[in-house]
Amino acid sequence: MNPTLTEIIRDGLWNNNPGLVQLLGLCPLLAISGTVVNAIGLGIATTLTLLLSNVLVSLIRDHARPEIRIPVYVLIIASIVTAIELAMNAWFHGLYLILGIFIPLIVTNCAIIGRAEAFASRNPVPRAALDGLMMGLGFTGVLIALGALREVVGQGTLLDNAHLLFGEWGHALRIELFPSDSGFLLALLPPGAFMAMGLLIALKNWIDIRLEARAVRVTEPTPSPAESPGN
Repeated sequence: MNPTLTEIIRDGLWNNNPGLVQLLGLCPLLAISGTVVNAIGLGIATTLTLLLSNVLVSLIRDHARPEIRIPVYVLIIASIVTAIELAMNAWFHGLYLILGIFIPLIVTNCAIIGRAEAFASRNPVPRAALDGLMMGLGFTGVLIALGALREVVGQGTLLDNAHLLFGEWGHALRIELFPSDSGFLLALLPPGAFMAMGLLIALKNWIDIRLEARAVRVTEPTPSPAESPGN
């Protein structure tokens, strides 16, 4: 049974989030999420890749032979990532230098090839496009949350180096919450990334448990006066 559009949206943003539930693409997610700007840049590139690859895979799903479908999907994804990399190098060169090898590594992101195989190859273009967009936005949301947490704790700022993404007016977006020499350096290092990611996963699980408990309370029947104790 195909999921509804609402289920596709919920899966991508929350229930089956690539970063918090599937735990896919963790290498770039943990390595690049030192600041919000880095997270936004990689998130946009990943979302575009997911969206375009899902659309193209859905378009050729009836024409790609089963024995060569995976190499074809990888070729499609690699072509899209190459175009995105060249575009970032041309228009966002400073951010491109910071993201470095992690842009071409999007090709190897298991979340992208996984959605192409598990969803786009079995659904029409509109549904495949929505799935790619929602999965990308869910992944980007985790990147931004992780980047914000690490940047605030590690160096006391938000949107540092925003000019790399938004141009010269991005300098005005920088927010300094406390002096950088008061930051917690561990948050900017790989161990800090793992700790922050663990906190986000724990927070999601806690929210899910609370929502599930609330749903159970709502669905429990209210005893009638005749069934009340003492009657």
